[in-house]
Amino acid sequence: MKTLLGSSIVSMALLTGCTGIPEGTQPVSGFELDRYLGQWFEIARLDHSFERGLDCVTATYSLRDDDGVRVINRGYNREEQAWDEAEGRAYFIDDESVGRLKVSFFGPFYGGYNVLELDDDYQWALVAGPNRDYLWILSRTPEMDSATENRLRQRAAELDFPTDELIDVAQGKECPGQ
Repeated sequence: MKTLLGSSIVSMALLTGCTGIPEGTQPVSGFELDRYLGQWFEIARLDHSFERGLDCVTATYSLRDDDGVRVINRGYNREEQAWDEAEGRAYFIDDESVGRLKVSFFGPFYGGYNVLELDDDYQWALVAGPNRDYLWILSRTPEMDSATENRLRQRAAELDFPTDELIDVAQGKECPGQ
């Protein structure tokens, strides 16, 4: 059984020291962590082992006592009819007004978390990992306006992400307890 936690350990171990940002991209400036905290729904993502087979994926961010960010990733595996959850921590890499953090779900192993696009009201975000193998479209609501989603997909394509490989993540009524 693949789990977010178990697969995160392997994936994050492979990303050791990979707190970079994809070449030719830039994180948002004027980032306000307090406004970013809370729950985000995953609308689309590039496939990777630690979320494979999961729908109804959310990420919830809250403050930690050590000035870091508590990260709870949660998703539903329909095949196993079970929720899967992993807890991690994130810290700013440099300036706290720049949307660039490092995140870990296992020990000292960190991967890049780069907010590339973010609307003024903090209702949607385009987030990348340390390279073009990791990309997420996030929303504060389980469904995203199609025009907004198309704009984010287009922006990701302009940044040379393989947008034809994005997986649409089921949300809303298809999710137990949502």
